[in-house]
Amino acid sequence: MRTWTREEKYRILKDPQELLPLYEKISRSPWRQAYHNQAVTGLMNDPNGFVWHDNRWHLFYQWCPWGAVHGLKYWYHIVSRDLVTWKNLGVCLLPDPEDGYDNKGVYSGSAMPIGDKIYLYYTGNHRDADWTRRAYTCLARLGNDGWPEKYPLPLFGAHPDYTEHQRDPKILRVPGRDTYYMIIGAQTREKHGCALVYSSEDLQHGWTFAGQLRVPGFEAFGDMWECPSVEHIGGKDVLIFCPQHLTLPGRGGSRNHNGYIMGAMDWDRLVFQPDGQFHVLDFGFDSYAAACANNLQEAEKAILIAWMGVPDVSYPTDEEDWAGCLTLPRELTVRGRRLIQRPLPELKKLRDEQHVLTENEAGCCPLPPAAEIEVDCRPGDVETDLFTDAAGQGGLTVRYDEARREITVDRGGMRIPFNPEEGFSRARPLENGLSHLRIFVDHSSVEIFVNDGDAVFTSRVFPAAEEHFFRIRGDVFPRLWRMKNAVKEHFLI
Repeated sequence: MRTWTREEKYRILKDPQELLPLYEKISRSPWRQAYHNQAVTGLMNDPNGFVWHDNRWHLFYQWCPWGAVHGLKYWYHIVSRDLVTWKNLGVCLLPDPEDGYDNKGVYSGSAMPIGDKIYLYYTGNHRDADWTRRAYTCLARLGNDGWPEKYPLPLFGAHPDYTEHQRDPKILRVPGRDTYYMIIGAQTREKHGCALVYSSEDLQHGWTFAGQLRVPGFEAFGDMWECPSVEHIGGKDVLIFCPQHLTLPGRGGSRNHNGYIMGAMDWDRLVFQPDGQFHVLDFGFDSYAAACANNLQEAEKAILIAWMGVPDVSYPTDEEDWAGCLTLPRELTVRGRRLIQRPLPELKKLRDEQHVLTENEAGCCPLPPAAEIEVDCRPGDVETDLFTDAAGQGGLTVRYDEARREITVDRGGMRIPFNPEEGFSRARPLENGLSHLRIFVDHSSVEIFVNDGDAVFTSRVFPAAEEHFFRIRGDVFPRLWRMKNAVKEHFLI
């Protein structure tokens, strides 16, 4: 594992041609994705600024160009007409390297389109000469020419009653109110995670501290909350956030999570009253920093994209100087006290030819590196082994136990294991049994949607050369399609 010096991590990108050799090396990796967004070079993490504007979806992501390291961060800009096929537009927000309020990184945030502009709200990561960190909430205005204009002063700095861990502003417009709200992930002096709320009647000026968001019963839930947001979906309020540095039942050794609480938001009192427990958004291993599109006009649903990764871990592509991709967009709706996540209907446009499944002597079928598998299941046990060898050995196992009414995903059989401290198995009870699976396989990832969105398991996987077969056992009806490429990934910085 490479050790990065501070100077290497925070090196300023001056000429895009510096990255061309790295891009050419990375392009040869067998684990580069076909229909998931990924970093053009280096490291990608949180999705930012997800909005619909000027007849296109705009999405930005955190980007460190030099390698698989969290160093000097930029916002990289991508666009799509349909949330399926994407085009790179290049770097949008750059840190000011000297004494700027974001001199050591343009960190995560959100966006709001007004008129012909997109307003970009982000955390400026500033370091003093002695490396003391100071967080600022900053604003830039993006015009149709694609170039942002940064405001010379931040909207506000870190609140002194909390630690310096204050970041990830989410800008919100609440229907029926003339006030804009901004939610910031934060940490109390007692090292408890929380969210802070700011308000203003103007997107560009006059932001004042409204108070700490109170969430009864969750006053000591993790030591930091990242990427908080309050979404209104199907008549319900949903608090989505990432509590850090705590363990949860059934989550192995993972200490960073992405989830939600259903409830009711009182904006006058700044109280989110929970109606139930904390639920993880994704039951798999690698999903974090989920972001909902900010100006979706459909009150019954939301559109969500997340980073297909988690903090404080490493991946096999680190050795190739790149890491990270984004999940497929999901449509969120509410059923009872739970969120339902479905693949977008438009994703069916990526289906190429449907394969006739021909088994070898071991009962295995070839698994294309980019594929969708749909499985209708009748009552009884079901086992799906993905990324096995020709003899059906190893791989990732999806197992449904009818007696226990539980589905388990286990990636412990892969030839290239990673992050053992996180654990290799994840499970989810299925009260109504298993009826349907929809599985999206890409070169180094798998997303498993259970029972039309009742649960989803997202995981990175890094199959060896021989791990390109699969088999399904049980009373099932499977279909498989090869998937087309969806990202126009040319070298554009």
